[in-house]
Amino acid sequence: MKTKPSLSLLILTALLVVCVAPSLVSAQMKIYIITDLEGISGVYKFSQTREADTPLNIQAKEYFMGDVAAVVRGLRDAGATEIVVLDGHGSQAVAPQFMEPGAVYVTGLPRPEVLWGLDKTCAGVVLLGFHAMMGTPDGVLNHTQSSKSENRYWYNGVESGELAQCAAFAGHFGVPPILVTGDEATCREARKFLGGNCVTVAVKRGIAREAAVLYPFAETRKALYEGARRAIAAIPVCKPYLLDLPIRAKKQYLDLNPRLPKPKLVIKEGLIANALHILDF
Repeated sequence: MKTKPSLSLLILTALLVVCVAPSLVSAQMKIYIITDLEGISGVYKFSQTREADTPLNIQAKEYFMGDVAAVVRGLRDAGATEIVVLDGHGSQAVAPQFMEPGAVYVTGLPRPEVLWGLDKTCAGVVLLGFHAMMGTPDGVLNHTQSSKSENRYWYNGVESGELAQCAAFAGHFGVPPILVTGDEATCREARKFLGGNCVTVAVKRGIAREAAVLYPFAETRKALYEGARRAIAAIPVCKPYLLDLPIRAKKQYLDLNPRLPKPKLVIKEGLIANALHILDF
């Protein structure tokens, strides 16, 4: 014999759906990590970053994976349920044997999209191991896109580095930067472009382009772990980095064609429809 549920039971069920369902949704938190190599603990010279699979580069990749592991652990312990690590270094830096559990790692080139997998489902973006823009006096390994051709970029009249480029790309999807790691000059640049609510962690201090004051790994990895935890708590107050559209873009670089008597300075200007194309200009 079937009985109809009582009115009080129906009301209780409805209340449970209203109260519990939102908490289940909010429990899902996807964080996207864009990585680079120059801003990693222990990295301070281009011989560690430019040529893949040299002894110095292999060692630098181990340093890189240690920094990544510390951040992944901090994000997970603070509540992140899904973490995507994007290998953003030109010659690639992910060493699979050192992958920290609790994240997936995107590496290898070419890819269908430069920042594959970054979309509106992400609660925040982490810029890990970044460096200051080209020309920053105390920026360790400072450059923007290419250290050899000395690229420089301006958007709406403001010179910007890779940090701002990646933050603008994420901003297209409404995703806020929540954590930046690198040297002290990079952290200063992050505060300028992204504001004070975005957490910053300095893992070294620049003296010149290939000279730095390095901090012990035990200290930097602890700071990275704690910074990642703070970054999750900062999500509600972090804002996406947005550029006025269309973006007025300017690029300056050296043409290094060996047939030229000397490198030629080239300047390119134009409009970019939206930040999805900011890395294509």
